[in-house]
Amino acid sequence: MTLLVLIGSEVNLADAQSIRQQNPAKELLMDLGGGVKMGRLWIPAGSFKRGDAKGPGYEQSVHQVNITKPFYLGKYEVTQEQWQAVMGNNPSYFKNPTNPVESVSWIDCQRFARRMNEKFAIPGEKYALPTEAQWEYACRAARGTRYFFGDDEKALGDYAWYDDNSGNKTHPVGRKLPNAWGLYDMLGNAWEWCQDWHAADYYAKSPPDDPTGPVAGTCRSIGHVARGGSWDYPAGQDRTLLRDYDAPEYKLDDLTGC
Repeated sequence: MTLLVLIGSEVNLADAQSIRQQNPAKELLMDLGGGVKMGRLWIPAGSFKRGDAKGPGYEQSVHQVNITKPFYLGKYEVTQEQWQAVMGNNPSYFKNPTNPVESVSWIDCQRFARRMNEKFAIPGEKYALPTEAQWEYACRAARGTRYFFGDDEKALGDYAWYDDNSGNKTHPVGRKLPNAWGLYDMLGNAWEWCQDWHAADYYAKSPPDDPTGPVAGTCRSIGHVARGGSWDYPAGQDRTLLRDYDAPEYKLDDLTGC
């Protein structure tokens, strides 16, 4: 697995509205030094239907989730050159500066977020992994379909790297089409860690407003709780609702931190 971390930054509403007015494109570009930049997209507050009545097990309890605070989310999965600029190393198996960083654990991602806060945070912002609810909300981009582009998996190749088209490796970010909110590689390429602890029944029983996962657990949720699939997953599984989980120290070449 490729370990990708999606980094978000929370903003209070007053600051967020001010930033939005100054930034009509809803995108912030951060200079990490050495010519390396990181783009973040504005994700508005809103609601979505969590679950799928036709899905397996935990997915069948369809309920509304409300994201009450806007946030920023990385336009792309964090790349190896971005990780190198912030952390001074590149742990990835599939080496290429513009590929997603992988083989990083949830714990590594917490260190990355702390370093981002130390070096780049501005008043009103905090860098962190997205919650699972934030991740799914951003991935869906106001669509209630099996995939964020519709229900027909035949179109997946236009949006994601998965087992049939990846060549058994990760690929540079942003080479496929984005979702409706401009986010790339939310499906396929590499799994993405989320902030939440994992619990088998939490998905169906989560509170309606800004769920953050159970208080404790034995494993952390893995984004894309792992969410979205990766380069080695089949098309039918690389979908919006796909979840997995691993221990916080776990590292894989298809799992990204950010």
